[in-house]
Amino acid sequence: MRVFNFAAGPSTLPLPVLEQAQKELLDYQGTGMSITEMSHRGKPFMAVNQEANALLRELMNIPDNYSVLFVQGGASQQFAAVPLNLLQKGKADYVLTGNFASKAYEEGLKYGDMAVAASSKEDNYTFIPDMKDVKFRDGIDYVHTTYNNTIFGTRYTELPKTDATLVTDMSSCILSEEVDVSKFGLIYAGAKKNIAPAGLTIVIVRKDLLGKALPICPTMLNYAVQDKNDSLYNTPPCFPIYVSLLVFRYLKSLGGVKAMQKINEEKAKMLYDFIDNSSFYTNKVRAKDRSIMNVPFVSPSAELDAKFVAEASKNGLVSLKGHRITGGMRASIYNAMPIEGVVALIDFMKKFELENK
Repeated sequence: MRVFNFAAGPSTLPLPVLEQAQKELLDYQGTGMSITEMSHRGKPFMAVNQEANALLRELMNIPDNYSVLFVQGGASQQFAAVPLNLLQKGKADYVLTGNFASKAYEEGLKYGDMAVAASSKEDNYTFIPDMKDVKFRDGIDYVHTTYNNTIFGTRYTELPKTDATLVTDMSSCILSEEVDVSKFGLIYAGAKKNIAPAGLTIVIVRKDLLGKALPICPTMLNYAVQDKNDSLYNTPPCFPIYVSLLVFRYLKSLGGVKAMQKINEEKAKMLYDFIDNSSFYTNKVRAKDRSIMNVPFVSPSAELDAKFVAEASKNGLVSLKGHRITGGMRASIYNAMPIEGVVALIDFMKKFELENK
C-alpha cells in the first residue's frame, strides 16, 4: 500500500512515472539491458539526454540563448560553482531568506567580496524582504536569491530590481509555476524534489556567461565545459536523467507548467485556508510570501507536534515532521502530491484537533 509522502526531498514522484520506470527497468526499449547498465555515450542514452533537454526547454519556454546542463553534486555544489563561474569583478550580493540561502552566501565568501543585501533572519525567515526596498551595491557580478525556501515555507512573488546578473536557486519549486527565464542569468535546481531521484542538478545559464570561469574553477564545475560536452563530460547521473524525461513527458501530458501551477495553487489554498481558520494550527509566514510547495505549521505544543507526526504516519501520511531548525510540522506538496493527499491530510488534521483540544 502506497502512502501520501510529504517529504521535503527526496520526495514523492508521479505514480505513472514510477510504473513506467518499473516496466522498463530490466529492458529499456528492447535493448536487452537496464538504463542503469548502458553506456552514457551509446545511442539509447544519448537520445534520452537530448529529449530530456528539449522537453525541459519546451516546458519552461527557455530561450535559445540559454544552455541547459545536467550535472551532479546537488544544489549545494552550485553554491561554489556560481561564484567560480560568474565572478569577474570579484563581488556579489546575496538575499538571505533561509538556511540554504545562507549556506550559499557562506560558500561564496570563500571566492570573493560577498555582501548581504537583505535578510529576514531576525524574524526567523518568515517573510521575503520587499524587493523594492533592497539596495544593491554598484559593480557587482550577480545577485543571488533562493526562489522558494524549503524549510521556512516562503517564496518570491517579486524579483529584485538590479542591472546585475540575477541568479536563483529553484530547487524546491522548479516546474511548479510559470517563470520568465529571461529575467535570470542563471537558474539552478536540485532535481530531488519536483523532478527525479537524488543525484541530478539542473543548471540553466545564459550563454554569454559561459567561458568566464575563474582559473581555480575545477573542470567538473565549469559550465562551459559541461555545455561543450552536452553534459556528458563524464558519466552523468543516468537514471535520474531518465526519470526526469518521464516526469517531463508526464507534465506535458497534464498541460504543462501552466496547468500544474493551477493545481498547485489549489492544493496550497486548501491547506492554508484550513490552517488559517483553525484555532489549533498556526502558520507563521507572511501571507503574501507563502510557498505553494512547502507548508510549515505547528500545533499548540511541541508534545502535540510529536504526537501529530506519529499518528499521521500510522494513518498513511508520512514525513510530516518539520525540519530540525524549525520543529513543528511541514507538508511538502510538490507537483506529484495529488489533491487527494492534501484532502487526506486536512481530514486527519480536523480529527486530530477534535481529539486533542
